Amino acid sequence: MSYLEEIQVKNLDHLGIVAGLIDEIGIVKIINNKLGIDVREKISAGTVVKSILINGLGFVSRPLYLFSQFFQDKAIEKLLGERIKPDYLNDDKIGRVMDELYKYGLNDIFIEVVLEVIKKFKIDLKYSHLDSTSFHLDGEYKREEDKEKQEEEKIIKERPIFIKKGYSRDHRPDLKQCVLDLITSQDGDIPLFVRAGDGNESDKAVFGKVLVEFKKQIKFDSIMVCDSALYGQENLQLIQHLKWITRVPMTIKKAKELVQNIEVEEVKDEDKEKRSDLNLESYTWKEEIVTYGGIKQTWLIVLSEKRQKSDLEKLEKQLSQEEKKSQKFLKEIQSEEFEHPQAARYKLKAINKKLRLLEIKEVELIETYSKKKEKIYKMISLIIKKDEEISRKTKEAGKFILATNLVEENKLEASEILITYKNQQSTERGFRFLKDPLFFTDSFFVEKPERIETMLFLMSLCLLIYNLGQRELRNCLKRVKKGINNQVGKVTLRPTLRWIFQCFKGIHYVILNGVKQIVNLTEERRFILSLLPASCQRYYL
Repeated sequence: MSYLEEIQVKNLDHLGIVAGLIDEIGIVKIINNKLGIDVREKISAGTVVKSILINGLGFVSRPLYLFSQFFQDKAIEKLLGERIKPDYLNDDKIGRVMDELYKYGLNDIFIEVVLEVIKKFKIDLKYSHLDSTSFHLDGEYKREEDKEKQEEEKIIKERPIFIKKGYSRDHRPDLKQCVLDLITSQDGDIPLFVRAGDGNESDKAVFGKVLVEFKKQIKFDSIMVCDSALYGQENLQLIQHLKWITRVPMTIKKAKELVQNIEVEEVKDEDKEKRSDLNLESYTWKEEIVTYGGIKQTWLIVLSEKRQKSDLEKLEKQLSQEEKKSQKFLKEIQSEEFEHPQAARYKLKAINKKLRLLEIKEVELIETYSKKKEKIYKMISLIIKKDEEISRKTKEAGKFILATNLVEENKLEASEILITYKNQQSTERGFRFLKDPLFFTDSFFVEKPERIETMLFLMSLCLLIYNLGQRELRNCLKRVKKGINNQVGKVTLRPTLRWIFQCFKGIHYVILNGVKQIVNLTEERRFILSLLPASCQRYYL
C-alpha cells in the first residue's frame, strides 16, 4: 500500500456545529423514542433525520434523490456514527422515515423538541409571534376534497393538506401552493409551533384557532403578537382567554375615525431621551380605551415620522400620476361624440371609477350636429381634486393602531407595546431563512401532500437549530464582552450563524495511517467553538 493510499481526507467544515446542536437538543433520541429502533436496520430513524438536518443546513440545495452524494466527501462516520455509510441514506430509506414521521404525528414530535429546547436553554416566552407564508409548488397534486365543510372546523387536520392555488406571497399566482403558519419566540426567534395549511387558506379564518391550539400545546403564559389578520370579532371571541397584541385594520369604522380625528401627544422633554434609548425617537402616540367585539382593549394610535414622510411622498406621486392620466381621459371624453346624454354620463362615470384623488366633472353637455347632420352631444368638463379624500389620506399618513387586551392591572407601557409589535419581524426572518435559494426548499419535488408536510416539518427543525445556535453564540459573546470580526472586518457581538459557518470552511477530518485528526482548526475557530455548546466542541476538539 502506497503512502497516498493510507491518507483519507474528508470535509467537516461547519457541519460539526450543526451536528453538535442536534445532539445538544436531543433530536435523535426523541425521534428514536417516538418511532422505535429496528435492530435489523443499518441506520435508525433518528440518525436519518439528523442526516437530513445536516444536509439542510449544509446550504448546497440538493434534492433528496441526490442526498447520499452530499455525504460522499463528508466525514460521515464522525457526524453520524461509526460504520455509517453514504449509501445507507438512499431515497427509499429517507422516504420510509418521512412517512413514519407523518404517521406518528409531526406536531407531537415538534412540540416535544420545542419543550426540550425551552427547558434546556431557558427560552424567554413572555412574547410569541405568529405569521404565515406560502410555498409555491410544481406538479398537479390532485386529490379529492371530500368532507371539506367538516374539516373547516378543525385546525389540526387528520387529513393531508390540499395543494391548490391561493393568495401567493411569492407572487406566483399561476402555481399551486401550501401555507405555513409559524409561531416564534421573541427571544432568539426560536420556532415554537409550526403548522402546514391548504394553499387557499385565509389567515383571518385560522389565526385564532392556531393560537388556541398553540396554547393547548405550550402551557406558558405568553403574550401573543400577530398582524391585523387576527383582528376580527370572531377571532377576538375565540382568544378572549389569551393575552395578545395586534394591529387594527383600517377597514374598521372606529379605527378610521380615530386616525382622522385624534391628535397624538407631543413628546415631553423628559421623555425624549428615554425614547431615544429605546430607538423610538421618531414615534409619538396616544392611548384610548375601546370596546370592540365585546372585549375591552387599549388602542395605541401611533404616528411614525419616517412612515409619514414615506406615505406623503407616495401620495404626491400618486397625485402626479393621476393628473397625467386624467388629462388623457379629459381629452378623450371632450373629443368624443355621443348619441345620447346618458351615454356621455355613463362614460364619465366609468372614467371616474379609475381615479382616486381626482375627478372629471361635467361642466356642460352641448347639443350639436355631426358632419353627417346627425344630432350629437359633446361634453365640456374639467378636472377637480377630491379635497376630502386627499385630506383623509394626509391625516392618515404615518399612522397605525395597535390593540391589546392587557388593560387595568395587566396594562403594558405604550413603549413596550410598540417595541413588541416591531419585533413581529421575528417570523419574517424565519420565512426569509426557509425561502433562501441556498436552503433545500427546492426539495419540494415529492409527489404526496404528506411528504410536503413532512418536508416543512424538517425545514422548521433546521430553522430551530440555526436560530438556537445563533442565539447561544450571541448570548455568550455578550457575557464575555468580546466580539468577533464580521464579513467586513468589523468587530461585532451579533454575528450571523451563516457567517460562522463560512468561517469554518476548510476544516478537514484526516485519517493518516489509522490516526484520526482535525486540521485547520485556528485559534479564532477555537474561540468560536468555546462559545458554543459542548456537543459542538466534541466534533472538533
